[in-house]
Amino acid sequence: MVDVSLILLALSPIFLLCVAWEYIKHHEHYDWRDSLLNALLALLHQGSDALALLVLMPLFYWLHQFALFTIELNLFSLLFGFILQDFLYYWFHRASHCIHWLWSAHVVHHSSNNMNFTTAFRQSLLYPIVGMWLFWLPMILLGFTPTLVFAIVAINLAFQFFVHTQTVNRLGVVERIFNTPSHHRVHHASNPDYIDKNFAGVLIIWDKLFGTFIEEREDITICYGIRGAAPKQTPLDVNFAQWRHMFHRFSQAHTLKGKWLALFGYPTHLPDKPKNTASVKP
Repeated sequence: MVDVSLILLALSPIFLLCVAWEYIKHHEHYDWRDSLLNALLALLHQGSDALALLVLMPLFYWLHQFALFTIELNLFSLLFGFILQDFLYYWFHRASHCIHWLWSAHVVHHSSNNMNFTTAFRQSLLYPIVGMWLFWLPMILLGFTPTLVFAIVAINLAFQFFVHTQTVNRLGVVERIFNTPSHHRVHHASNPDYIDKNFAGVLIIWDKLFGTFIEEREDITICYGIRGAAPKQTPLDVNFAQWRHMFHRFSQAHTLKGKWLALFGYPTHLPDKPKNTASVKP
């Protein structure tokens, strides 16, 4: 099995070519400081993921011995693995918008006011800490080897690079089955009509099945970014501003229910004023 880290590395020249093409054709969608920050955040994210896999892979293989089935690698099992992982990704992504603990990491990806291919690089180093990997355990316990699981995860995320753009219009019949730039622009919007919609990774069918799908509308001008105050555009603040806000709410809560909601309730945005705790976010 190919090393998981090599998959995205092998695809990086394609990613960079896409960035270069988009910048040349549509540089109005770019801010060089924002793009540089996205690259730095990607490096931090890759470093934390690599360290997490190094630490957690023995656990994953230990759990794999209790798998319900022995799944042999073939075309059918690979296709089933891709569909299952994409289904689990949908629920991870949806949970990341509805549970503060998970949003404290995922908010990093939404914290730019720009939408271009480099936005796909804008990821959190906190994903291993908040437990993104927990969502892949069902595949391991079902019978997929940990290495195959994380290879599929990497390919799923690689696909998602291509939906982070304003330069690709609707794609006809493809829109019915797959996540597309049009669908994902909706997801990154902070407009009230678009909040908490289109969580798809590769297949948009999950959103259509579970009631979270909405079409991009021509009468709505999309505003990208998050609700409330934006963090300072530094790697440290982008990664930890929401984390600090979440634990501040936890420390200020006077009941167990309040503390639980501060961590696992619906997310609240960074306040414009210290006492503002309005529960709205993209």
